[in-house]
Parts: sequence; structure tokens; C-alpha cells
Amino acid sequence: MLALLAAGLALAVAAAAAQDGPAPGSRFVCTALPPEAARAGCPLPAAPEEELRAAVLQLRETVVRQKETLGAQREAIRELTAKLARCEGLAGGKDTMGDLPRDPGHLVEQLGRSLQALKDRLESLEHQLRGNVSSAALPPGDFQRRLGELERQLLRKVAELEDEKSLLHNETSAHRQKTESTLNALLQRVSELERGNSAFKSPDAFKVSLPLRTNYLYGKVKKTLPELYAFTICLWLRSSASPGIGTPFSYAVPGQANEIVLIEWGNNPIELLINDKVAQLPLFVSDGKWHHICVTWTTRDGLWEAFQDGEKLGTGENLAPWHPIKPGGVLILGQEQDAVGGRFDATQAFVGELSQFNIWDRVLRAQEIANIANCSTNLPGNVIPWVDGNVDVFGGASKWPAETCEERLLDL
Repeated sequence: MLALLAAGLALAVAAAAAQDGPAPGSRFVCTALPPEAARAGCPLPAAPEEELRAAVLQLRETVVRQKETLGAQREAIRELTAKLARCEGLAGGKDTMGDLPRDPGHLVEQLGRSLQALKDRLESLEHQLRGNVSSAALPPGDFQRRLGELERQLLRKVAELEDEKSLLHNETSAHRQKTESTLNALLQRVSELERGNSAFKSPDAFKVSLPLRTNYLYGKVKKTLPELYAFTICLWLRSSASPGIGTPFSYAVPGQANEIVLIEWGNNPIELLINDKVAQLPLFVSDGKWHHICVTWTTRDGLWEAFQDGEKLGTGENLAPWHPIKPGGVLILGQEQDAVGGRFDATQAFVGELSQFNIWDRVLRAQEIANIANCSTNLPGNVIPWVDGNVDVFGGASKWPAETCEERLLDL
């Protein structure tokens, strides 16, 4: 009975409150009612079906997006946690992130702190690696400074080595040139001392000595020949070389190294070459005594003559007939030229002494040649005269004072 009275009182109070409106600061209390009560007199407010369906769809989409966001955040947390674990394994440090909260409200702030901690740890690892490379705990500035100093020292050392290499090459070349210059000066001085003075009694009172069979001892006549249609060449020579005395003289022009050559090579007789054409001469001079030799030639029919000690020993023709001797060549004493002024062959070198080498542009008469040979007349060549200033010597060849006529008397 009391329970019925309490229930009735509560209903009466609620009905009064509903009629008067809610008092300020009051709250509604919702109480679930059974369906029978709703059917009996408390119907629910009606809502449009479309609005309810839209609200359900919106709530469903919101739930799906929230699930996707949470899934992405969980995946990011797992990746960052794995990276941090690898970095901690390399550095041997402790966990700086701790347990990440599961509350999405604090996730962004916590992720920012974790990323900053990861950045700091990576910088620490980079500094440690630099310290290991430098093998000492150097500050970055000292490390760069030491590295720069080592690089500069290496560059200086390389430059010093290059300078030493260049200096050594220059010193070697300079030393070789100085040695050659000193030897030439000594040879010249010895020659002057042995002569007693630097001048001969007369310009033609000298001889050229070629003591060795080499390809670098020779004399060179400074003057060259004009175009010749005839010539006479005379000289004094002394040689005991065997086999063959070699080449007393040779004249070469561009295109023809054997324009005029007198040669005794090996066991062959003495030969006269004109424009590379050959005539054998019946001369015999390799007895170690002074002999006067003359050869004449004319382009007309290629006529030639050979004289020894003033006596004609041979004559012939058809030696380069109608060929003029070409001008502007090089005249060498003691060597046969395979090229103009060079390419000497030691096996063809003259060994002995030469003097009174003269050239005329005509065929001398037999009596003129005999007078020269017996020293009864002095007839210098009108094309090439034998004078000291017209002959240079090279490679150890030397010029000595000589009176060939007097020395020839000593040989008798």
C-alpha cells in the first residue's frame, strides 16, 4: 500500500514539473520505460526516416575514418619504434622514447618529441664515426684543420719531387754539355801548347791529324764549290792503315752524296767517284810515308788522270761524261758522306794525316803537278786553297804545324 502511494506521489510531482517547465539549473532524468508503457500513454517523438538514415551513414563513415587514422598512427609508431631500436643497438644507449601513449589526444606531441630525440641520436652517431676516423677525440674544427694540413703537406711533397726530377734532368744535360765543352777546350789547349803558339809560320804550314778509325773525327772545309766542268785536286797524305786508308775527302750535294769521292775501302784499290760513277786508280800509298796525290777530271768525255809523287800512273775516260759538278755542297776531310754533311761510316774513315789540300777549276798540266810534288813551286788552288782559316776540325781531330816537303825528305 505504501509502495502504491509512493509511486503515485512521484507521478504527480513529475506531471506538475512537466506542466510548469524546467526550473533553472535543473536536469532531466531519463528513465527507460517498457514498451507497454509507451503504448499505454508515452509515445516517442516521430523523426523522418531519411534524416535517421543519413545520420546512421555519417556515424558509420566517422567510425571508419577513425579506425583508418588509428591504424595509420599505430603503423607509424611501430616504424619509429623499430628505427629507434636499431639506432640504440648501434650506439649502445638506452631507450629515449619510452612507452608511447595509446591516447590519440597526446600522439602528435609525443611523436614530435620522439623525432627530435631520433635526430639528436643520429647526430651523436655521426660525431662518433668522425671520431673513429680521426683516431682521436678531436673537435670538428681540429679534424678539418689536420686534414687540410696533411693535404697541403702531400701536395708540397709531390711538387718537391717534380722539381727534383726536373732539376736532375737539367743538371745531367748541363753536366754533359759542360764536360764536352771542357774536353774540346782541353784538346784545343793541348794542341796550342804542342805547337808552341797559336799561329803557324805561314797560313798553309799545317796538317790535319786523324789518328782513329771512327765516325766522329773529321775536318770540314768552310768554303764550298761552284759549278765545275773540270777540276784538279791535289793533296799530301800519310797513312799506314790496313785494310784500306779510308776516305781522304768527299764532296756531297743535295740528292747526291757521292758527287766527288776519293776512297780506298777494304782490300779494294783506290777509287775516284764522280756523280756516283767509279774509276779505279793505280795508286799505292798505305806505307806510312808522305805521298803527293793529284786527280784531274773534265766533263768532256769524262776524261781523268791520276798522279802519285808527280808521276802520272793512270788515265781513263767515260767517268760521268758531260756531268757538271753541282755547286753548294759540303766538303769533308777524312769521312765518306752518306748524307750531306753527315751519316759517316767508321769503316770508311781515313786514318792518318792530310795537308796541302787544294782544288783548281781546270786540269793542271803534268809539269805543274810535278813542280808541286817536288816542292819547287807553290801553287795554291784558285777554288779551294789550303789555309788555316778555311779548315775546321771536329771530334778529336787536330791541326799541327807541318812542312810536308821537309817531312817528306825524312821519309826517304
